[in-house]
Formats: sequence, C-alpha cells, structure tokens
Amino acid sequence: MKFVLASWGSRGEVEPCAAIGRELQRRGHDVCIAVAPDLVGYAESAGLTAVAYGPVLQDIMDAYRDYWTTFFGSPWKVRELSRLGRAISTPRNSWGEMSKALTALADGADLLFTSNLAFERLAANVAEHHGIPLATLHWFPTRANGQLIPSLPAPVVRSAMTAYEWLSRGGSEKKFDDAQRRELGLPKAKGPWPWSIGAHGWLEMQAYDEACFPGLAAEWAEGNGRRPFNRPFVGTLTMELATAADEDVASWIAAGSPPIFFGFGSMPVKSPADTIAMIASACAQVGARALVGTAGESFGDVPDFEHVKVVGAVNYAAIFPACRAVVHHGGTGTTALGLRAGAPTLILSTDLHQTLWGGQLKRLKVGTSRRFSGTTEKTLVADLRTILDPEYAARTRELATRLTTPSESVVAAAKLLEDFARLDRVH
Repeated sequence: MKFVLASWGSRGEVEPCAAIGRELQRRGHDVCIAVAPDLVGYAESAGLTAVAYGPVLQDIMDAYRDYWTTFFGSPWKVRELSRLGRAISTPRNSWGEMSKALTALADGADLLFTSNLAFERLAANVAEHHGIPLATLHWFPTRANGQLIPSLPAPVVRSAMTAYEWLSRGGSEKKFDDAQRRELGLPKAKGPWPWSIGAHGWLEMQAYDEACFPGLAAEWAEGNGRRPFNRPFVGTLTMELATAADEDVASWIAAGSPPIFFGFGSMPVKSPADTIAMIASACAQVGARALVGTAGESFGDVPDFEHVKVVGAVNYAAIFPACRAVVHHGGTGTTALGLRAGAPTLILSTDLHQTLWGGQLKRLKVGTSRRFSGTTEKTLVADLRTILDPEYAARTRELATRLTTPSESVVAAAKLLEDFARLDRVH
C-alpha cells in the first residue's frame, strides 16, 4: 500500500510521523513524508523519502516564542500580540501552496496521515478530494473533554472546549478552508471541524498513554453513542536515534553523581549564557550536576562550570534513565521519554500545549511546571527541590510501569493505519 504522511512543524512534531513511516516502510509499504524544508534532511536520516512542504520553520520560531511569552506574561499588550500573531501566520498564508503540493503527493495513495493539528483540515480536504481515508495524530487531548485542565471542574472544561469547536468555524482558517475546498471541487464544510472527522469515521490516534490522563478514555467512550469517535491510545512515538555525543555523555555521567538534565527542544533561547549561569547556580544549591542539551542549537560562547556539561543533540532514551530528574520545555515526546525513564520532571513551558502537559504532571504528582519566561534562579531552586523529593521519584517509577514502550507504540500505530486503509478498501 501507499501511505503519504504530512507533518509541517518542529522536530518534535515530525518525529512521531517519521517513526510511523519507518515502521510502515519496514512492513513493505510505499511511504513518502512531507515536512518543512529545513527538516527534509532529518526525515531522510530516518530512511524515508521526504519532500519539502510549506515554509521554512526556523524563520518563525523566534516570533512563536515571543508570542507565547507575551500571551502568558503581558496579555494586555494587544498590539504586540497582533504583530507577533501576524509573524507566525506564515504557514497559514501558505495554505494554498501546501494544498497543491499535498494533493499531487497523495494522488494514488491508500491513506493520508497528518500529525499537525493546525493543518488537519488541509489534509482532510485533500483526502476527501481523492476519496481516501484520513488518519490524524494528537499529542494531547485536543477534542472536547473534562480532563485537560485538572484545576477546573470537568463540565466547565468540556463546555469551554465544545464552545471553542464552534467558534473555530470562523476566522482566517475558514477562509483558507473554503478557498481550498472550492479549488478541489468540494462543497462548503458544515459544522465544527471535529464533528466532520466523526461524520467521516476517520481515525484520530492519541500519541500519548491513557495512564497520563485518568478518566479520559471512559469519558470519550461514554459519548460514543452520540458521536462516532475513533480515538485509540497508542502511546508516545519516538525513534530514539543514537547521536555522536552519546558515548561521551555516558562517560561523563558515569564519572560522577547522576545529573539533572536540562533541554529546550527546538525553541530558541534568548540568552544562552545567562541561562547556563542560572542552571549552574541552581544546581550548585541543590547539590547536583547539570547536563544541558541544546538539541543542536548554537549556544555560542557560554561560561564553563565544573559541574555543568553542555552538549548538542543526544539520545534522550539512552541518557534519561541515568539522570536524577529532567527539566525541559514540555514537548510530548520529551515528556514521555522522561516518564518512561522514571525521572521526575520540571516543565518550563513556552506555549499552551506544553503548559497543559505541565499541569497534568502536577496532577499526577510526578513533576511540576512553570513558564520558562517566568523562571528565575530562585524559582528554579525551589522547583528542583520539589521534584528531587524521593516521593516524586517513587511515583514516577510506578507510572513508568504503566506506559507503553516505544516499540509497542510504533507497532500499534502502524497496524492501526494498515487496518484502517484495508477497511476502507473493503467498503
């Protein structure tokens, strides 16, 4: 069978898609993946045929970071938010170009798969045009539910998410959606987007573990009679690729006490030198070494500290089990790798979905969270002392026993896609 995968976004968004693609290819299928131009090389390094899709990602990353910093820290700065919003709207403005590219790529495919929430509609329209099934991937509970924000009553959260589904029918996305559907010869879409997915019976895989959101599966199952949900939990999808730095890092870890890992994902750090100095001071106060992963981003000239090691990209799956705790931005993949390793977590979030993951770790009492923009040396010391409490380590190790392994997750996801594509053929 022929599978076309589309994922415009950061490496953390592309990796789950690439992991599935690699497994489908191993099973003998024809696989092609469409990613941002600056991630084509990464996708090809996983052994996949990759094509450029949409604008260059790195061009908007600074604006994306500043938008969410302002949104959480100074929401009254409407003009600044508007300016930054326009700066990060480049991908949406490329909707027509991306539609044409994906339409050509999906011609003759048995299934179209997308792992980017912002472009689900775009991919769905292409799938509908070609008469092929669509499968999507979510990294956290996106559809209406009462479990997403534990600090609020479940009915309030569920109602707010349902209202948002209705409100999201309008705005610029609807304009792009209407234009694309006209171009593809499709009628105007009616009703909230999630309801359209349900009406088609399309697949919405949940790329996280059910154990991370207690009660969510039961809540969605209860609504199954009213709306046709198809939302299996497959666990987090990661590839765990080895890096050139792994051996050196493993030697450094073995030479002393277990360190605390610090990472920032794909998000640019405004002042690397100040950030490293803050980490060094905080770790000195809690009596820990620090391993700082820059994920390949250039940190330039940063100060040297005897108890701090700064590295580029490392294999988190190999390194995290040897760490006392992990501190990072809160991406779904990184969060899952920390939990699978039994390492208590501090999430220093930079956007909304990372903030939501931080709240969930608080609920499970396996970590804590704070906005990265609001982090100081004082708050970092306090947060590290919280997650270094032995009770946090014990709870995280227990949760780890209930999480799926990477191999289990990718096999389950690939089988679901195979079965879904075959089912569509039968009908």
